[in-house]
Amino acid sequence: MPTYNERESIKELLDQLRHLDVLIIDDNSPDGTADYVKSLNYSNVDILHRNQKDGLGNAYKAAIKKVLNENEYSHLISMDADGSHRVKDLEKMLQVATDNPNSVILGSRWIHGGEIENWPKYRKWISKAGTWYAKIALKIDLNDLTGGFRIYPKSVLDKLDLDQITSNGYCYQIEMAFAVSHLPETKTIEVPIKFVERRAGASKMSQRIVLEAMLKVTKLGLGLRINPTADKLHYVK
Repeated sequence: MPTYNERESIKELLDQLRHLDVLIIDDNSPDGTADYVKSLNYSNVDILHRNQKDGLGNAYKAAIKKVLNENEYSHLISMDADGSHRVKDLEKMLQVATDNPNSVILGSRWIHGGEIENWPKYRKWISKAGTWYAKIALKIDLNDLTGGFRIYPKSVLDKLDLDQITSNGYCYQIEMAFAVSHLPETKTIEVPIKFVERRAGASKMSQRIVLEAMLKVTKLGLGLRINPTADKLHYVK
């Protein structure tokens, strides 16, 4: 769970996650998120302190490497710290993961049964358009490529060369889905979720992040068409 200035939001979510081990990845939040979480003394919560704000992708990769190297969990969950991802939906996703232990489980806002609460129309348009473009460019048959609510089997993450994933904003989520699509016999299952816009704190979305996603997806898509076999093993260890 990556954090940057999430002090106002995080306690409510952590109170609902007492049954899971949680790793907070904090990029030296100016509002003292990490120190605040530490003061709560949750026995199931660990904190990975990072020296500076270094992007969503780098935060996730640092956390995944730490967990893969130090622990023997069967699955890793990624979710937002601002309360946008509901624990009620996580329970549904965990059941699907139990029934499909070798599949990646993706919480989807844009399939039947999925929805978004309290987003303006322009945010919905950006999210839908981003997924639509990436879906066509990268030839991935998924309906919510920008969402970060996911469950990864450790066996899948063990096969990926995370250093080859270079996107660092929200495009990281797209590139992770693209990387997983290169793994043989690995399926991604979408589960409908209700995404609830944060009630506290500020969104990290910016024009720079949107531009990074457009450029990266375009580059990957062109590469896929110019030389379709070139990247088949690019993300695979």
